[in-house]
Amino acid sequence: MVNPNKYIIDLSDKQRYQLQQIAQNGQAPVKKILHAQMLLLSDVGHSEDGWTDEQISSALGVHPYTVARVRKRYVTKGVAPALNRKMRTSPPVPKKLDGEKEAHLIAICCSTAPDGRDRWTLSLLVNELKKRSIATQISRETIRQTLKKINYDLGKNQDPVFLKKI
Repeated sequence: MVNPNKYIIDLSDKQRYQLQQIAQNGQAPVKKILHAQMLLLSDVGHSEDGWTDEQISSALGVHPYTVARVRKRYVTKGVAPALNRKMRTSPPVPKKLDGEKEAHLIAICCSTAPDGRDRWTLSLLVNELKKRSIATQISRETIRQTLKKINYDLGKNQDPVFLKKI
């Protein structure tokens, strides 16, 4: 059978064994198992001399372009990039509060509460951050998560735990 694919995959016995272990054990993420199966079926040493992208895509229920991309990634970059998903270098939405803004938030929390109040509330902190132009748009939930991360409890009149250690 002539394989019209541009990127030919010829696995060694060791590579074939490792991919079979990934594809059969069920302990890996689904995408990794699927990519291992694609590589195994693409192998020219396969019992049917390597399948075409269309045959693999119909057998595994994926688009032929997916098979072509995995095949190309294997040939150009190796086994690990072909099996594993690429990790993001940055989150899809940047953080509203970076380290400097968090420091301002902590300083506000440690200061005395506004007149007529015993302590800071999340709503008061939101308004104070906006008033001081530290953040133009910020939600109560963002502030809550930030304070939770540093173990600061608004219900208690105490310094954050990490400030006691310094």
